[in-house]
Amino acid sequence: MDGLKPPLQHSAQPGEPAADDLEKIRKWQEARIERKLQGEYESAAFHLADLVNQNLSTPLRVATVRIEGAAHTRRSFLGWLIDPWLPRPTFQDSESLSNLETVLHTTRGISHVLQETDIFQSIEAKLERARDLLAKDGDVDIVFKTREKGRFYLKTATELGNNEGTASATARIRNVFGGAETFEANMSLGTKTRRSFHALLSVPLSPSFRTKGEISLFGLERDLTSYASSFEGSRGLKATVRSDWGSRGIHEVSYEAVLRHLGGLTPAASVSIRESAGQNFKSSLSHTWIRDTRDDKLTASRGQYTKLYQEIAGLGGDTSFYKVEAEGQASRSLLPGVALSFAARTGFLKSLTGQSHFSDRFQLGGPLSIRSFRANSMGPRDSADSLGGEMYWSTGLSLISDIPRKSHWPIKSHFFVNAGRLDSVNKGPSFAVKYILDPNSQSISENLIDCLSKPSVSVGLGLIYRFDPVRVEVNFGVPLVASKSDGARKGFQVGIGLDLL
Repeated sequence: MDGLKPPLQHSAQPGEPAADDLEKIRKWQEARIERKLQGEYESAAFHLADLVNQNLSTPLRVATVRIEGAAHTRRSFLGWLIDPWLPRPTFQDSESLSNLETVLHTTRGISHVLQETDIFQSIEAKLERARDLLAKDGDVDIVFKTREKGRFYLKTATELGNNEGTASATARIRNVFGGAETFEANMSLGTKTRRSFHALLSVPLSPSFRTKGEISLFGLERDLTSYASSFEGSRGLKATVRSDWGSRGIHEVSYEAVLRHLGGLTPAASVSIRESAGQNFKSSLSHTWIRDTRDDKLTASRGQYTKLYQEIAGLGGDTSFYKVEAEGQASRSLLPGVALSFAARTGFLKSLTGQSHFSDRFQLGGPLSIRSFRANSMGPRDSADSLGGEMYWSTGLSLISDIPRKSHWPIKSHFFVNAGRLDSVNKGPSFAVKYILDPNSQSISENLIDCLSKPSVSVGLGLIYRFDPVRVEVNFGVPLVASKSDGARKGFQVGIGLDLL
């Protein structure tokens, strides 16, 4: 065969690199192959979807469900998860009701539940012809090939959060008894919480994993000398049932029994703190409801957050009270990169026998609540000690904006206005004098009106840094209105926390 004779026409495709640039030719060829494979994959997926859609009404029945690779998981637990997804016998002909569509729906539901257990690292599902010798035509087995996650986990870390630094060690055992139970123990040393220990066992209570039960043992020692000239220690037990109701929020019911001790008083401790020192036992029942629709927990631009907490103590022990707290936040985007956020919190404590205890009262003030005030420095005071109060409210209006031309940065600018107040509920003239309030006793309604009508107010601006999972703020603020007992702070203030006003 005669060879080709010049002149020859250039046969390169449009966009093809020059023949002498080998590196560009290699990348160009790789891109061509990748586009070809992607096209073939999309074509195969389209044909498969078309084939499935054309046969959704084909009669099929689930004979058995097999889960392979779950070596450390109880078969009874897996059956408990799978059973709600299997069809129930009815008076109608079950064979006419079961088809490929219902089998695929069952497969997807079981796969989702298995993923919710947090036991498996990978889950692959497929349909196979039924193995049972008595199986009929159309009977299939759903087979899940799984790979379990590691059961043991150990971590040491240093953490910053809620204006506190800690060093901690955490150990976790997954799937402890073969039923998706999780046991976790944590020990930490910190700047404010000097020592703490927390052990938690979590157990699923429903096949959908919407309801879980928890039992925990805990102990901690906190340094309160920065505002209350003392140390506080506690040891206790807590049992909780938590249920996720989807769009209607999360409900949590808890029982807590805790032995508390206020001691380690400094020489400058006030008379009020010295009278509160000692040991007391609290036995309480509480309920928490949370609903969160925000698009971002740290710097939301839309959505709402609502929380309601109620606690009643006196089921034994020497502490008896009723406490309620409410919290809400709403955010809205004003312009691209600019959002307005409004947050409000309030709480009320009613002692059922005698005076309230220091450990149960509310504390207010600081970069996590009312900015431009020292931490826990607002409300009733005896000398240099903040005594806390039985009623409070706080609000915050924040304007959060991206840095111009740097919208991708985790740093945002921040302008805020905060207002709030912390007060006590007077029980009589001696109580009023003791907490350096009006020497004339007031009713609860009079105290409430006084609390609402005399707020402390601050304004300022600064920067927010998203340091997931915490938010760091550096603000310059000025107190505009403050009570004599409030610890106002003018100038720069740094806040580090999970939940800021």
